[in-house]
Amino acid sequence: MTDPPDPGPNSPALFADTTGTGPRLVALHGFTQTRRCWGPLAADLARDHTVVLADAPGHGRSPDHADLAEAARRLVAHGPGTYLGYSMGGRIALRAALDHPAAVQRLVLVGASPGLADPVARDLRRRADDDLADHIETVGVPAFLDEWLALPLFADLTPEAAARTERLENTAAGLAASLRHAGTGAQEPLWERLGELRDAARPVLLVTGGADAKFSAVAAEMAQAIGPSATQVVLPGAGHTAHLEDPTAFLAALRPWLRAHPAG
Repeated sequence: MTDPPDPGPNSPALFADTTGTGPRLVALHGFTQTRRCWGPLAADLARDHTVVLADAPGHGRSPDHADLAEAARRLVAHGPGTYLGYSMGGRIALRAALDHPAAVQRLVLVGASPGLADPVARDLRRRADDDLADHIETVGVPAFLDEWLALPLFADLTPEAAARTERLENTAAGLAASLRHAGTGAQEPLWERLGELRDAARPVLLVTGGADAKFSAVAAEMAQAIGPSATQVVLPGAGHTAHLEDPTAFLAALRPWLRAHPAG
């Protein structure tokens, strides 16, 4: 398989805030969030890492239009290091690890998926994503965030962890573009490429919440496909946003893994 091209001048880095000193750790948030939605994790990790908090395409201060491959190119323009992605950000970080293995030395995925392998399910999801994009453009960001954060998926988030104020930096056009270009329905499934991480012995940490049965099952399948370099951790009682619902437990899983799998 021919190696994908390295990021070039036509793939500017995603907008990011950088804090801390030490080995680079690049973090990418989930849908409707921004670089400012990592709660206490950013400050804790910045004690011994250079933490790059990026805005995904269509979010915060990053440009609107990018499919998953382009988003991955713009993400790794921040340079080699450990890449941490949650949900949508995890799908982008996974694509970055597969397309740009020299940049992604270690990969941490929280509540993430390689996409939908079934073409029928993928087409249905694409249509649903398109409808949701239309809805966001109709009602606007404040009203949509009220609907989004009221979903059972986010029921266990405290108001502080939900970071609604930080999410208001997003625009309706940006969120709609994100769904249309990089939503799960538009995503090329990556299941058949997970063996590339096994062949490269790339350290991968897969974190889910114990109350998130769907993504915990996905993570188990991913771990099996990746092989010995993959570690799965389930945080008891946490849901889809496990890292924000229980940041203490998340860090208690992440930090020993980082020590056990030195970058590079």
